[in-house]
Amino acid sequence: MTYAVIGTGAIGGYYGSKLARCGQEVHFLLHSDYRYVLAHGLQVNSCDGSFHLPHPFVYNDSSTMPPCDVVLVGLKSVNNHLLPSLLKPLLKPSTLVILIQNGLGLEDDLQKQMPGVALAAGLAFICSAKTEPGTVNHQCYGYINIGNYSCPDQAIVDKVVADFRTAGVDANAVEYHEARWKKAVWNMPFNGMTVALQAQTDHLLAHPSTRQLILSQMLEVIRAAQACGVSNIDATFADKMIYNTEHMTPYSPSMKLDYDYRRPMEIDYLYTRPLQMARQAGSPMPQLEMLEAELLFMQQQ
Repeated sequence: MTYAVIGTGAIGGYYGSKLARCGQEVHFLLHSDYRYVLAHGLQVNSCDGSFHLPHPFVYNDSSTMPPCDVVLVGLKSVNNHLLPSLLKPLLKPSTLVILIQNGLGLEDDLQKQMPGVALAAGLAFICSAKTEPGTVNHQCYGYINIGNYSCPDQAIVDKVVADFRTAGVDANAVEYHEARWKKAVWNMPFNGMTVALQAQTDHLLAHPSTRQLILSQMLEVIRAAQACGVSNIDATFADKMIYNTEHMTPYSPSMKLDYDYRRPMEIDYLYTRPLQMARQAGSPMPQLEMLEAELLFMQQQ
């Protein structure tokens, strides 16, 4: 299958480069560093082994890209209003669009704008950053789960999973709603708390009071997920997430980097939407509502 990457940043750049390295045809859409990558290629500095793509297929306008079988969207969700125009030139009748983005409600909104498009969620469990042109710094983990949202042919999703595995990426096909909520168990506490307290993940877990607060916030998300119909999740999942975080490289999540570099934070899909869903299901998340308010205040400053 042919692949397109919309948003060649820390996530899209990593997964797209892994696919291209193993021989897949991958077309990358870039913005600010297009000319740099055109001249110098893409560099992935990885804990699993660094590599360089000297001549990737790169573009600065999606209208010049060929239609592809799969589109990986690594764009920040604050830019999702651009997706219909960006995606249109890339679509075949059977193209699968995978949103490798944080939050809940993403596929719902895009499906309303593009009713006939096959969509899936990409849940990336990875510590990765892109802070300089053409270079992705992969620090830890790297696996990805794919949850089918509206693709009528599950075999296409399974083929993407197989391609990732061939590329050396641990990948699995998972149930969509469960996967989105499980990702929120980590995302909602850690993304916002690293911003509000200006601390990395290891500092938050090292201090007893913030460690307890992180755990309490995770349990709020788990109760909300259960109220929204997710059955395969309980309090032990929070313990697992804390254990995994303790044993990974100290990390500044994407929202912390966005705040540090004065970019808009992804508050809507990461906080506002899941908080609305939780309230509607009768399981509000008061601690995370307070964190959302703090983030909105900091964003305005």
